[in-house]
Amino acid sequence: MTTEFPLLTIIPLAPLIGAAYNALAGYKMQKRFGHAAVHYPAIIMPAISFLITLMAFFKLLSLPANERVLIATLWDWMPIGFLDAQFSFVMDQLTLVMCSVVTFVGTLIHIYSVGYMHEEPSYWRFFSYLNLFMFSMLVLVLGDNFVVMFVGWEGVGLCSYLLISFWYHEKKNAVAGMKAFVVNRVGDFGFVIGLMLLFWGMQGEWVDGKFADIEGSNLSTASEITHEMAAAKVASVTFRHVAERFENKEFKERFLNRKVFGISLITLIGIFLFVGAMGKSAQIPLYVWLPDAMAGPTPVSALIHAATMVTAGVYMVARLHFIFALDPFLMSWVTFVGALTALFAASIGFFQYDIKKVLAYSTVSQLGFMFIAVGVGAYWVGIFHLMTHAFFKACLFLGSGSVIMGCHHEQDMRKMGGLKKYMPITATTYLVACWAIAGFPFAAGFYSKDEILWKAFSSGNLLFPGGGIFIWVMGAVAALGTAFYMYRSYYMTFTGEYRGGGGHHEDHHADHGHYGHAHTPHESPNNMTYVLAILGFLSVVGGFLGLPHLWHLPNLLHHWLEPVFEGSVNYITAAHFPHIMEWILMGLSVFLATAGWLVARWLYLDNKNPLPAKILASKNQLVRKVHDVVSNKYYVDELYDATIIKGVMQFRLLCDWCDRKIVDALVNLVGTVGKVVGFFHGRVDSGVVDGAVNGTGWMVVSGGAILSLIQNGKIRSYIYITVVAMFGLILINYIKF
Repeated sequence: MTTEFPLLTIIPLAPLIGAAYNALAGYKMQKRFGHAAVHYPAIIMPAISFLITLMAFFKLLSLPANERVLIATLWDWMPIGFLDAQFSFVMDQLTLVMCSVVTFVGTLIHIYSVGYMHEEPSYWRFFSYLNLFMFSMLVLVLGDNFVVMFVGWEGVGLCSYLLISFWYHEKKNAVAGMKAFVVNRVGDFGFVIGLMLLFWGMQGEWVDGKFADIEGSNLSTASEITHEMAAAKVASVTFRHVAERFENKEFKERFLNRKVFGISLITLIGIFLFVGAMGKSAQIPLYVWLPDAMAGPTPVSALIHAATMVTAGVYMVARLHFIFALDPFLMSWVTFVGALTALFAASIGFFQYDIKKVLAYSTVSQLGFMFIAVGVGAYWVGIFHLMTHAFFKACLFLGSGSVIMGCHHEQDMRKMGGLKKYMPITATTYLVACWAIAGFPFAAGFYSKDEILWKAFSSGNLLFPGGGIFIWVMGAVAALGTAFYMYRSYYMTFTGEYRGGGGHHEDHHADHGHYGHAHTPHESPNNMTYVLAILGFLSVVGGFLGLPHLWHLPNLLHHWLEPVFEGSVNYITAAHFPHIMEWILMGLSVFLATAGWLVARWLYLDNKNPLPAKILASKNQLVRKVHDVVSNKYYVDELYDATIIKGVMQFRLLCDWCDRKIVDALVNLVGTVGKVVGFFHGRVDSGVVDGAVNGTGWMVVSGGAILSLIQNGKIRSYIYITVVAMFGLILINYIKF
């Protein structure tokens, strides 16, 4: 049962209005009235979206738990065979969590951007893109059906390209934006195939089943169609109606038993849909775009990594839980890819020196944890970690932006150090966020990450033997690495003595900024530090929404999201362990976080330990090899360049050769044959056809000339002719007889 709530349309529409305002009038308004005319509308619009989201929350609270669905339909959009798509928005418990994160964190990032981008000449363009990004993400999460979701899905891909390559005048930025765009197109291609297979499977069921008799009929005149069948047809691609169809035993078995190239249709659908998630949420092997996305302004990095694009894949798998939960293979595949990505990306963070690159690989790793959760069927836990991650990762990225600004736009941590005394607010909030992401009690990341590891350990849905324990080990090692490299970034940046003096600039406009001329690090302006303080606070208290069941305390988020995922409960199994095992694993999790912190503290506190320098200068070949491989990100980009990129470029040359040597040759041959045939046709036309026509004309003309001699107007001549003609006729008649 759904409840109409027209205000839902304002949630995505408000940022779209802000984007249109700055795109169309921002430049002139900035020149005439200054920056305030640009950033105030840009901030107010997502803030309005957040306020309406709060109104929707109270509206949902007033409804029974199993009927908390608000809907707003704009128009009937497009028919797809038997499938009809409406352009409509929906809000249930899951959508509300996502909208709250996107609008609240997104608004804070807009406020932060006022200080960070103050000296940017294209200030209006930046805020236009930022609002457009918000609009696209909100369409994605509010979409009532697959088609509307796909509109938002593609929109965030476009906006990421625009924002990552915002400073396109520098080639590396333009290349980074193009890389993100192309890699995401690979994932989106898989997503489209998955949707096509799903629609094809649904269409096939209706054609072969009870809907076969209404093919091509008009619902408004087909009185024999029951109301139930008509409703199912009209709302066929909405998530809730598709989920209801999958609850039907015959419908579900049709998908499970139908084979395509020997593979179950439901398996193929899930695989291709997850390929889309791998692109958007930067999972192996499509993660390579996300670290390069750091080429964009730091607020963009925070928006992409914390509140928008990269969470889209996790949201999509959670939203389509009724598909993924049906197949243990899909669940195992999602879980393993997530665990492998979490471990792989965490190891790369050990030897990164660009502070934003450290955080980028941290995001890839944390997204892996989210996929572990949704992979084992703990969908609410995946969303829980998505929410807590939004708080502490936004705090970390915006903290890094504060550091970069305070250090004359330097990003290399080796040229920082000692910033705690210059930037106390930034240092404190960064430390709190490190505490949260490392999983220390009682910060937000502790609750969500520990719950993920426990759900993985106790999972009974994984196909490979000892799967739960294996995934737990991978996740635990990744968590250990997270604690190490995050505290490494803190100690290298904020402790010891300042080692900087200016250097690498994030953008050439910053050289002329108000903050760019100082020779000593400085704290950022209030509109940036206030945002950091709010996010630092949420990095701690945000976890209280999902307190462990083991503690016998209210788990508000689980209770809130439970009705959304209840359709998949029967497909999720868990191994039963005594409570003491969960306590032991929780203790191990804290021990690993502590170990990572202590090792980082030992090696990097005050930057006085000579061991890291000795390792870098080591002549031991094994040590050098390991360091080189990890610091160069396992040469994955180089591998892609040598294989896929080079292969595509060679294929391009092959296509060019085929076009010039084969296609053009065939076209030229056809042209030559045409010319020859045309030549002969011309000869026949001029010699035969024209000759016959001209000969006929000559005969007519000649005959006319002869007749003109006879027709001279003299009666005497006519009498002579008549007499001669009579004698001629008599002679002919005589000869005949």
